[in-house]
Amino acid sequence: MHAVIRTYSGQGAKELFDLLEKRQSDVEGLMRTVTGFVGYSLIRTGDGGITVTVCQDKAGTDESVQKAREWVGQNASDIGASAPKVTDGPVILHLK
Repeated sequence: MHAVIRTYSGQGAKELFDLLEKRQSDVEGLMRTVTGFVGYSLIRTGDGGITVTVCQDKAGTDESVQKAREWVGQNASDIGASAPKVTDGPVILHLK
């Protein structure tokens, strides 16, 4: 498995997470279409938030990054949130 973490902070990050919270069903529908989807979490932090996507392989997490970028561009471009810091890597242990 492979995971990707997108960290949103700075200008517009809190507003973006307000929108993501309101549009949870849209986000869920989008992420579930990612090839090899295993799991997704949307986490609010003090200065914005973090998303974590787990897929069967790196191709899936790369796809999730692209879909997230497109969704934000189409639905939240007026918020002006900065691009997230993206960190990814192989999953060593996954519990559920």
